[in-house]
Amino acid sequence: MQAVALGILASFFFAVTFVLNQLMADAGGSWVWSASLRFFFMVPLLMAIVWVRKGIRLFVEMRRHPWLWLWWSFVGFGLFYAPLCFAAAFSPAWLTAGAWQFTIIAGSLVVPLFDELVATPEGVVRRRKRIPWRRMGMSVIILAGIGLMEWSQSTHVSLREFLLGALPILVAAFAYPLGNRKMMELCTGRVNAYQRTLGMTIASLPLWLVLSVGQLVAQGGPSAGQTLQSLIVALSSGVIATVLFFRATDLAGGDVHQLATVEATQSGEVVFALIGELLVIPGTHISIEGLVGLGLVVLGMILHSLVSVRSTHATSGAA
Repeated sequence: MQAVALGILASFFFAVTFVLNQLMADAGGSWVWSASLRFFFMVPLLMAIVWVRKGIRLFVEMRRHPWLWLWWSFVGFGLFYAPLCFAAAFSPAWLTAGAWQFTIIAGSLVVPLFDELVATPEGVVRRRKRIPWRRMGMSVIILAGIGLMEWSQSTHVSLREFLLGALPILVAAFAYPLGNRKMMELCTGRVNAYQRTLGMTIASLPLWLVLSVGQLVAQGGPSAGQTLQSLIVALSSGVIATVLFFRATDLAGGDVHQLATVEATQSGEVVFALIGELLVIPGTHISIEGLVGLGLVVLGMILHSLVSVRSTHATSGAA
């Protein structure tokens, strides 16, 4: 339950991203600066946290597998956040947050890319993990609610906005859990959530430097408003939410079912993002269908938590 609670709390801070990215896009800010500035600001913030916690040995760990750190950080942070900011330039916050929830299914679909050790009569063998199909039934309830929310707003969004907003998010939805889990697999037990977040942030900097230099040459630097909002996103979503989510996945460990449940809590981003948009962005509204969709999302999250607790108790009893 602690992992689920941390996941829901992380979804609240992650929701700040969708609302502020939409505000920056509405103000004419480039998606490149929205993405790059967040990670530039995250480095000193996370460095201070890791330094206080005496975790600088992280750099020893990064030197062991530098190319893997670079690659999976590019996948987990670069292919996650760049599409997210790009989508904000074409879609309202609720649509971006809604499409992002495909990560609930994506997190389960990437499971076969990982191995596990299994005890057999012939001894311990390594085999590919299997997709947790039973747990995905709960994810369908959540996605049904999200789909209903999106349908209730579809008359306000053009097909072009829908495609440019949804398709990049589908890429991000696979990239984030894949990169996160691969880094967990690479350094489990040797670095904590704070260290892993800092390491992945540093390892993703080459991408943000290339994008920001290109944007600076092409159209100039960011405005003061976009810089301040990016700082808020870096603190709220980039540091607080990411560390909370990574901590939740650490508590889940290698349990496929627990990981799927933690990732399902991120559907709360839709609820929090919609509430934030209603409060901050003029013209946002929600219909009866949208409210029903919200109810389905919450129901799906509760069912995920209950099944997770039941499975944990059953496992403890069997032990």
